[in-house]
Amino acid sequence: MFALVAKAMVAGAMIVAIAEIGKRLPATAALVASLPLVSVLGMILLWHERPDPENMAVHAGATFWYVLPSLPMFLVMPIMLRAGIPFWISLTAGCALTVTLYTLMAAFEPRFGLRL
Repeated sequence: MFALVAKAMVAGAMIVAIAEIGKRLPATAALVASLPLVSVLGMILLWHERPDPENMAVHAGATFWYVLPSLPMFLVMPIMLRAGIPFWISLTAGCALTVTLYTLMAAFEPRFGLRL
């Protein structure tokens, strides 16, 4: 149970650190947020608990494919915000786009031979 709480605290600390950095240095916070810190930590913890190369390869490959549908959100939101659209509407639209792209990816992944 301690390990689970420790993992949650590390993840929470990373989010808070990014938010605090973003108050003064938004581009630096974006850089830190874009680093695959959560993925790397997740892989380290997964490897520690189950050191299986095939399992890790599937995990790393699936992570790549699941990142792709989320990327357009980071193009849509700045466009909408700069056009004067309120933050919450821009965020909702970005999230809706991401969910739509995830759904499309799930529907089409077998056609491309992906096992996610």
